[in-house]
Amino acid sequence: MVEATKVDVSALRARPLGRVLVKMGKVTREQVHEALAIQKTKGGPLGQILVDLGYIDEKTRTLALAYQAGMEHVELSGLEIPQEVIDLIPAQMANAYKVVPLDRDPTTNRLTVAIASADNFRATDDLRTLMGYNVTAKITDREQLDSALLKYYDVEPESIGEIINEIVGDEGLAQFQDRGESIDLDTIREMAEANPVKRLVNMVLLEAIRNRASDIHFEPFEDEFKMRYRIDGHLYEMLPPPKSIAVAIASRIKVMSNLNIAERRLPQDGRIELVVDGNPVDLRVSVLPTMFGESVVMRVLDRSNVALDLERIGLREDDLRVFRQLIARPNGIVIVTGPTGSGKTTTLYSALNELNDVDVKILTSEDPVEYDIDGLVQVQIHSDIGLTFARCLRHFLRQDPDIILVGEVRDLETAQIAVQASLTGHLVFTTLHTNDAAGAVIRMMDMGVESYLLAAAIRGVLAQRLVRRLCPSCRRATPVRDEDLALLGEPGRVLAGRPVYEAAGCPECLGGYRGRIGIFEMLVVDEAMQNAIRGGDETARRQWRAAGGAGRNSLLGDGLDKVLAGETTLAEVMYALGISGA
Repeated sequence: MVEATKVDVSALRARPLGRVLVKMGKVTREQVHEALAIQKTKGGPLGQILVDLGYIDEKTRTLALAYQAGMEHVELSGLEIPQEVIDLIPAQMANAYKVVPLDRDPTTNRLTVAIASADNFRATDDLRTLMGYNVTAKITDREQLDSALLKYYDVEPESIGEIINEIVGDEGLAQFQDRGESIDLDTIREMAEANPVKRLVNMVLLEAIRNRASDIHFEPFEDEFKMRYRIDGHLYEMLPPPKSIAVAIASRIKVMSNLNIAERRLPQDGRIELVVDGNPVDLRVSVLPTMFGESVVMRVLDRSNVALDLERIGLREDDLRVFRQLIARPNGIVIVTGPTGSGKTTTLYSALNELNDVDVKILTSEDPVEYDIDGLVQVQIHSDIGLTFARCLRHFLRQDPDIILVGEVRDLETAQIAVQASLTGHLVFTTLHTNDAAGAVIRMMDMGVESYLLAAAIRGVLAQRLVRRLCPSCRRATPVRDEDLALLGEPGRVLAGRPVYEAAGCPECLGGYRGRIGIFEMLVVDEAMQNAIRGGDETARRQWRAAGGAGRNSLLGDGLDKVLAGETTLAEVMYALGISGA
């Protein structure tokens, strides 16, 4: 390894990595050319090739990448950072983003932080979004950064309750109690930038993401302000903050999602992009004006928590084999049906993910587009400007697609175009809101689609629900209650005399549950089914429904199988299917 020389960082910004290392005095031009030759034949990052050759070490590579990005180097060992600077970033956030604050210029609101990897550029973006600072990053050694985190943040993490207690005692925020619409714009901005409000909102977001919440609710009522998480389909209430900061919280979230804080009379929609623990997270923000203030709901789209894999959604082996045969066909319509929140989108994404290949053109129309998937051409529906599912689908046919996803069939026009697309050599995926698989075809008949076209187009229907998955660490066996067997009727006989499981609760789960699993009903359109659909009258409809899910192939049958396997509880299945004594 050659002797290092002092370098001018500003002269290295955006230069090729090899030139940066030469200027640093870490390698020779001949060594760079050798590495470039290897890169040309075998590929791979130049810096890693130089490490593999033994010409530089990992620290040098990291430092060179930082210089290339225009970052200065800082030595943290022996550096004493003032406590008021450390307090600018909460411990939970500092550890999550692996940053240590170094200095803040109050005149420009610029915060200088130390990071250990030039690849951690998203930390500066997220700090800007979450805390409102203009952030500049400097590079340091990972060992020094870890030591600084232990030195300055090796304390019990701050809790939501502690922040709320601080807010209750904050006279500046308490003065806005019951002010309502009388708060002026400058004051709203000041409230949104208050440090306790920032920390509270950030803490709620980070805890929600780590607890796998799908939605975060901030709800103003006449006498209180509620914060709730939706986890595995169920809402859990958090410690409520004082109602006096309802405007401050809503305004803080609107600032983070680039919405208009002056507009408090109309609904608004926005988006926040974060990277938490190295995973990309999108927050879809919906602001709704209510009688008592603005209600804010944030949909958490955490790609690391979504397994777009047909093997993992809960399909039985036979159903999985049949479903794969359906989606491998060159044309026809495959429908996934169920109520809102039943996992239809995840199932369709899993199917598309499996079919996604360089030689397949896939177009999707969605409302909204929940996940960006490489290789798919995805279109966001905007009905307010005339971009409907029907209009989008009509233009899709001019884009030479192989596979088309229509987020939802809502009207006759969309249904007719989808059918025509399937009959002209395209594979079409779509969703409907029906209770079971047979109901999907009946719904399309009721829309006005000709029965003979439906018979020719539809290949199969998958109905589904989501139930909470039992925690395997604490589930416990229990006998089936007689009243439950009575409610289940004939299908429930499979449970008689056999143990089932119930939720208990342990440190590894939430009330005995951890995650969710689907229950399914698979209906394939064979020749008999086609004849039933072509009939088009009430008798044919009854035949169609009778041919649908029955016994073990029904939603209930699949649910009971998963109860016997200890994957979920009988109460979850009965709740999902609306089975009760009422």
